[in-house]
Amino acid sequence: MPGFIELDPSSKVPPYEQIRSAVANAAANGDIPVGFRLPTVRALAGELEVAVNTVARAYRELEQAGVVETRGRSGTFVAAGGDAQREEAVSAARDYADVISRLGLERGEALDIVRAALER
Repeated sequence: MPGFIELDPSSKVPPYEQIRSAVANAAANGDIPVGFRLPTVRALAGELEVAVNTVARAYRELEQAGVVETRGRSGTFVAAGGDAQREEAVSAARDYADVISRLGLERGEALDIVRAALER
C-alpha cells in the first residue's frame, strides 16, 4: 500500500475523501512524482479494507480535478495537471495574505482563520 494513504476510521471525513486528499496532497507536495502509477482500484480497496466503489469515487474525483489520469488498462497515474492545482492554491494564499495585510490583522489571527476554515 502506498505509505501516503492512511485512513482514520474514527474520522468524520468519509473514506473516499481521505483517499482523495491523501493522493492530491502527495502529488502537490511532490511526495509522488508525475507519472507515478497508483494501485488499481481493487488492489487499493483490498489493502485499505474499503469498498471498491469508495476508491473508485476518490480516483474519479482526482481525475476530474486533473490530479490523476487513467490510461485504460495501463492504470491510473499522477498527471502533470496536479501542478495547476498547486498554482491555484498558491495564488489564493497570496490573495489572502494581501487581504490580511490590508486589514492589518496579526499573522497568528490570520492562520487561526485559515485553520478554522479548513476544519469546517
